[in-house]
Amino acid sequence: MLPTRLRLLAFTVIIAGSGLRPVWAGDIKITFPKHSELTPVQRLNREGVEAIRKHQYDKAEGIFYKAYLYDPADPFTLNNLGYISELQGQLDRAQKFYALATEQGSNAYIDRSNAKQLEGKPMMYALGSLKEGPMRVNRINVEAIKMLSESRNTEADLLLQQALTLDPQNTFTLNNLGVAKEALGDYEAALKYYVAASDSRSTEPVVVTLNHGWKGKPVSEMAAESARRLQKRMQSESAEARATVLTVRGVSAVNRNDWSTARRDFIQAYSLDPYSAFSLNNLGYVAERDGDLETAEFFYERAQKAGNADARVGLATQSAAEGKHIVAVSTDSDQKVDQQIDQYTQTRRQQTGPIELRHRGSNASAPSSSTPPQ
Repeated sequence: MLPTRLRLLAFTVIIAGSGLRPVWAGDIKITFPKHSELTPVQRLNREGVEAIRKHQYDKAEGIFYKAYLYDPADPFTLNNLGYISELQGQLDRAQKFYALATEQGSNAYIDRSNAKQLEGKPMMYALGSLKEGPMRVNRINVEAIKMLSESRNTEADLLLQQALTLDPQNTFTLNNLGVAKEALGDYEAALKYYVAASDSRSTEPVVVTLNHGWKGKPVSEMAAESARRLQKRMQSESAEARATVLTVRGVSAVNRNDWSTARRDFIQAYSLDPYSAFSLNNLGYVAERDGDLETAEFFYERAQKAGNADARVGLATQSAAEGKHIVAVSTDSDQKVDQQIDQYTQTRRQQTGPIELRHRGSNASAPSSSTPPQ
């Protein structure tokens, strides 16, 4: 049996981003012959799409579920319910609806579309094509927002970088990267992403957000406000606060194996706040990684005697250190360095031959096992 060829009717919704730039039914439109009447399911899906155009998401959800009661197997309804679930951040449920929609299939072809490459293609092919691009970006953004809400900032940052490669101009991805970078203490990068999102002048509304006060408002306006707030914060921060930010950045850099960045951040943090137990401990870690065990021991001992040595560790390269007092972490690192020095001394005593002059940092052969905390 030949598939039915139809002409344009708005019937489905697909989005990109995390709130997000919609690829509406207008991207794949089908119209029924003039003398045919819409079925209740078709009419309800059309009404749901119109509600979404007006950003009335709760209303649209109710309409789509009403259509679902009429026909639980309608692929357009299932797809739209997947979209609504995705907006709510319920990705598992959304995926189930999308899978059901794909299983039902459709024999309709696209006659006309503003996406020329989709004209003449089967509807399911078009839906699949859109989901591989815009829908994938959307899912990544929603998942990243969930990670940010759980303070999994490094994971969110890495995930959003993937979304950026798929769509470098996506306003929601740019804004969310700003949020992730700010949470990691990388204010310069955060400001860059906020400004880029603001400059897009996108009027698309925010749907999924950690700040519910912005829900329904243009994403570019939210990004602009975030940029202003961050600039003010950067201008008013004390040296101690800036050192804390650099410490967070350094630990995050270690966790992603970017030692050159981590080393630079730890040294800069120490220059801003040289009496902090965290700065002292982390400089000891730098010295240990550089192979200068005597200097590492010196800074670890100073960290144990610092005024804030009783403060607890927040973020660390080793999860076992998180929540401990910094004095305990520094003491542990100091003991490990002592053991390395003793071992090195014993090894040297066992060696015979002429005395050699060597650089004091040349005795390190492996990365440090100590912990730079925040």
